[in-house]
Amino acid sequence: MDATNVVLMGVIASSCASLGTAAGSLGVFAIRTLSRRMEDGLLSLAAGIMLAATFFSLLLPALDYATVEYGSEGFSAIAVALGVLAGAGTLFTIHQRAPHEHFITGREGASDTKLGRIWLFVIAITLHNFPEGLAVGVGFAGGEVANGVSLALGIGLQNIPEGLAVAVALLSVGYSPARCALVGVLSGMVEPVGGLVGAVAVASASMLMPVALAFAAGAMLFIISDEIIPETHQNGNQNLATFTLLIGFVVMMILDVVIG
Repeated sequence: MDATNVVLMGVIASSCASLGTAAGSLGVFAIRTLSRRMEDGLLSLAAGIMLAATFFSLLLPALDYATVEYGSEGFSAIAVALGVLAGAGTLFTIHQRAPHEHFITGREGASDTKLGRIWLFVIAITLHNFPEGLAVGVGFAGGEVANGVSLALGIGLQNIPEGLAVAVALLSVGYSPARCALVGVLSGMVEPVGGLVGAVAVASASMLMPVALAFAAGAMLFIISDEIIPETHQNGNQNLATFTLLIGFVVMMILDVVIG
């Protein structure tokens, strides 16, 4: 598959994955409230899917590509490890500098912003969704269509409960259902941008494939560990959150084996 097709498929797949966010966000018109327990369970389910996608669709292919490109297994492992740390470090730096607000942990990043609260929520959701789009884009590295498709499907599935949880959370802090749905739908549109960036990176040079895959994996792991797990484990629902994460992990693992 040539570079143009890799980029095109990365953008299309990440656009399809973003439809999960839209579908979940529109659910706010039917479901106006979610118990804290249900919200923690849904978000943990999404985290489990993300976690499995990180390992099976990003890190394992990254190690395989690195071995082919770099020859040495030891050097390949180091290159992938550095890519993971770079992805996590980049997300950490952006989170420290960009003003945003989480529903549970509150405001983070620059404190001198004059942005309205809803825009701080939007930035937080965008920071969460961009790495997902990036992951889908790089999932097509080397023309691996099956891997990219399974990754897009997994991200799309986890976007549904995530989109619903975000929209209902916005509703709970006083915004209208229409505005909540609109914010959710628009927040998902950043994923095709991430998909484009990721696809262009891996299509530009084969040497970048392992690092790009590892970078996306690191960014995803940062989101899971820094945001989702802490938010779902501080309301007394940690056992439920743990097992729904495991269910999500198993579901994505099966999808990856069947499709990828």
